[in-house]
Amino acid sequence: MSILWLVLALSCLLLQEVQSNKYEGYKIYELAKPKARIAVLDQALAALSLNDTLYEVFSSGSQPARIMVHPEEQLNFVQLLDGHALSYRVLNSNVGRTLRREFATDRKLRNKFPYRGNGRLGTERFYSHGEINQYIEDLAQEHPRRVFVKTVGKSYERRLMKTVTITNGDGRRNKNVIFVDGGFHAREWISPAAVVYLIDELVNNLSENADLLLDYDWVILPVVNPDGYEYTQLSEDTRMWRKTRKPSSTDCIGTDPNRNFDFHWNEQGASQNPCADTYAGSKAFSEPEAQVVSDLIHSYAARGKMYLTLHSFGPYILYPWGWSSDLPDTVEDLHEVAQAGFDAILADTGTFYEIGSSTNVLYVAAGASDDYAFNAGFPISFTMELPPGGTGFDPPASAIDHMVKETFVGIAAMARKVVEKYPLA
Repeated sequence: MSILWLVLALSCLLLQEVQSNKYEGYKIYELAKPKARIAVLDQALAALSLNDTLYEVFSSGSQPARIMVHPEEQLNFVQLLDGHALSYRVLNSNVGRTLRREFATDRKLRNKFPYRGNGRLGTERFYSHGEINQYIEDLAQEHPRRVFVKTVGKSYERRLMKTVTITNGDGRRNKNVIFVDGGFHAREWISPAAVVYLIDELVNNLSENADLLLDYDWVILPVVNPDGYEYTQLSEDTRMWRKTRKPSSTDCIGTDPNRNFDFHWNEQGASQNPCADTYAGSKAFSEPEAQVVSDLIHSYAARGKMYLTLHSFGPYILYPWGWSSDLPDTVEDLHEVAQAGFDAILADTGTFYEIGSSTNVLYVAAGASDDYAFNAGFPISFTMELPPGGTGFDPPASAIDHMVKETFVGIAAMARKVVEKYPLA
């Protein structure tokens, strides 16, 4: 009898776990983009993206499209695809199950690989915002002549936003600046992971990267959206959250911080719906996190030569404009630097990054930080969309090491091209 009760209890717990998972039964479909059907598919994706309670379009542009579909809508979706003769495959048959397994693994890795405050973060797992802040503080203590940490603002939920400035320690002032940030979108955990690896390479591998620090200082903000980032780490139900955590209406929370900048704000590619994932905010810089990035951009614009913001997923290296299909007058300079990153990554790992302007390669995204930085005076400004993993935004911990090292190869190559093109005056 006791065994029967145990089985029933375990069954109830399992059922409760499944029922409580927001994404249980969701599927992710990948749609090929044959040239003859691109227009039809793009129209379909645009229509589906408006119904974000049943569909979430994860990627579009020239890469195969990925769409997450609510269980109750999957039959209609497949019929829609078949009716338009669009080919597809099921990339993930149960998103909830995938996220549940990933969270179980994440909890185990947090216990197995705690941050011990020694100024080194490994690539075994993803780290919290608090751990990343402590890590850069520890680096500054360990390298007081080369590493400098500054609190540059607070998030809506009062989390401290800190930059780390990395130099070669020669004491020279007014060097050129490369400004890098990560973690704009909460669910893109691989972005802060790649930023952390970049920091580690610049600080702890100076002999290999001395040329990157000779006439340049690096200013790095590891997590732009700490509230959203921490929220995604609560459970599998919150894992796919994208926005900030400031209430946007009486019913909804969050603004897309990468649509909140005061350059072509609230134009095409941004939403006026407070519940939408691309909500531009009630006004430009309504989000304190976007304001912090803006302040940093302006404080370094006179010396800034490259602004780089890391996102996922792609893989893309994107330059302005994101608000328009027009190209900047200096597009050849932008493309030359992007090409250096493309070539280095392709030679090192074989990963094929697509490069070009945001609007022409991916989609229109007005009010974004890369356009804002470019307009403010950074001659090179990129969004680097890292490759997909897991359902797209959630590469497993086992993929971190490869992905962040590959990303660094591209960043280093682009930085070396910038150093070459823009020597210290």
